[in-house]
Amino acid sequence: MEILTELVGNTLIVTLNRPEAGNALNGALSGGLWNALEEAGNNADVRAIVITGAGEKVFCAGMDLKAFVAGEDLAEIGKGFAALRKCKKPLIAAVNGHALAGGFEVVMMCDLIVSVDTARFGIPEVKRGLFAAGGGVRLPARIPLAVAMEMGLTGDPIDAKRAETLGLINQVVPAAELKNAALALAARVTANGPLAVQATKQLMLDEIGNGNPALLQELQAVVFSSEDSKEGSRAFAEKRAPEWKGR
Repeated sequence: MEILTELVGNTLIVTLNRPEAGNALNGALSGGLWNALEEAGNNADVRAIVITGAGEKVFCAGMDLKAFVAGEDLAEIGKGFAALRKCKKPLIAAVNGHALAGGFEVVMMCDLIVSVDTARFGIPEVKRGLFAAGGGVRLPARIPLAVAMEMGLTGDPIDAKRAETLGLINQVVPAAELKNAALALAARVTANGPLAVQATKQLMLDEIGNGNPALLQELQAVVFSSEDSKEGSRAFAEKRAPEWKGR
């Protein structure tokens, strides 16, 4: 099972469960995430959702580049992001390890973030000839633009301590305390009126904006179908430097 779920009180814990692949996002995992969040959205007993990853080192390594190069439908791989984007209930990321590329974007789609102290965060898509098409568009709304640009244009990660200092994440804890810390934060949320909580989330996200969907789709159609996008992904899989063509 690519997705595991556990209901703890009014909080649903959703676990990305491909530890052998760094919990990388393929069609099956994204589809499972879609289904889990759809069910949670229709379950009145669920008032908050915690997203975490299986294993001890990686929350999510991002899009499964091997599946992408092999031609897996990009819409299927991106289905999980669509589910996160439309989710009205509060989402809490419990980051159990490194959150990179699409994994970091999953974190960015969450409303609150608790992280282990060893985690690193980054959007290295430009190193693969791609760009952060998921939650990465929210990054400039959460940290200073200069830092967002640094992360986006260099592709270099930052550690949990810097992320906390920037106000990107709410709490940094030792690994042994992660689950309890995430559930404690969820309990503070679920103690409040569920309709009021959902309305507050919606209004706050509306206030900062959620990017330009039309522009995002236009750029994604160009960049993700380019020769460079396939070359960058192949080079990563083959552990070599990419040879960019600019097309």
